[in-house]
Formats: sequence, structure tokens, C-alpha cells
Amino acid sequence: MIRVLIADDETLMRAGIRLILENAEDIEVVAEAADGREAVAACRERTIDVALLDIQMPGRDGISAAEEIARISPATYVVMLTAFGAEQSVTRSLRVGASGFLLKDTGPTELIHSVRRAANGEPVLAPRITRRLMEQHVRSTQDTQAALRRTEKLTAAEREVLRLVGTGLSNAEIADQLYMSAGTVKAHISRILTTTGCANRVQAAVLAHDAELLAER
Repeated sequence: MIRVLIADDETLMRAGIRLILENAEDIEVVAEAADGREAVAACRERTIDVALLDIQMPGRDGISAAEEIARISPATYVVMLTAFGAEQSVTRSLRVGASGFLLKDTGPTELIHSVRRAANGEPVLAPRITRRLMEQHVRSTQDTQAALRRTEKLTAAEREVLRLVGTGLSNAEIADQLYMSAGTVKAHISRILTTTGCANRVQAAVLAHDAELLAER
């Protein structure tokens, strides 16, 4: 079972997400939180596979909570819930250790699929604002050379895998494009994270954009 935490200050939002997720036989909502403080406490008290955190919450917000959860519970995949147009907050979330983001109006099927992907270590990036977010981040990054230095020790195969991670593809999709097994792709990504110092594949995707790897083809 995939154990999920839902953190949102709106009771109806939490109830709606719970109702959707509990229709999936392999997902269990094991905790709810109304603010970041309660979310962190829940991750201390029990094993959480995926934490869905609203970015804007009273008291301790989702970004602050995501940073501490990444520190105290590195096995927990944190996915931020956001409204369209909040790219700056999303960027801050990714920098502190969040594994991805979803729009609050994500449909039921996509929400369930995204939780499964997050639990499997796959990227969870809302398609409608992924490109806009990445372009904004690249424009704000002045030192492309610093990003290139972080990737210079990668092999050609790892560099290509990183490029495809930057496009938002899953392990299976990367494996299909590069004629590799999913296990080989996973091994490459593990070494990429170690070599580049990225905490997760979403930070690796941002690095791929910073280093302008997507412009190579």
C-alpha cells in the first residue's frame, strides 16, 4: 500500500482528495494535516510514502514543511499542491527538496496516477505549467557554466538520460527512447543524482535546463 499524507488548510479540499485516493486499492490515506506543523509531526510519527502539501497554509506553510520533511524523512516523496500561476513558490519548493507539484484542479485519474508515480520515484510535474516553470528558472539562472561543471563527470549515456529527465519523461519512457531496460535507467539516474549533488530527479530536471542540455537536440 502507498501511504499518503494530505496537508491543506481547507477541510473540503482534504476530504475531496481523500475520497479520490481511497478509490484506489493500492493507496491509503494515513494522515491529514491542516498546516505545515501538523504535516511535519505526522511524518515524524509514522511512515509516509507520499506527502501532498498545499503550498499556502496558515502558520507554517508547505514550503517550510517540505524542507524539514526532506531532512527528517528522506524516503517520503513530497508533492506540492498549487494553483496555476504560482511558479515562483513551486521553484522554491523544488529547491528545498520537494519531488514535484500538482495543480489543485488535477482530475481524479491523474491524481491517482501521480501519487503512484511519486511513490515509485517518478517525476510529478503538472504539464500545464512545467514548461513555463522551467523557462522561468532558466532565465533567472545566470551561471550556466556552474551547472555544466556539475554535469561534466557524467558519461555520455548518463548525460542523455539527464536530458530526457529534463523533459519530464518517466523511467519507462526514457528506457523506450534509449533502448535500455528500466533497471538500467534507474541505475543511471541514481548515479546522476550522486554525481551532480541533486536531491531528487526534479532537481536533476532543473539542472538539465540550467546546463542547457535540452538545447543539444
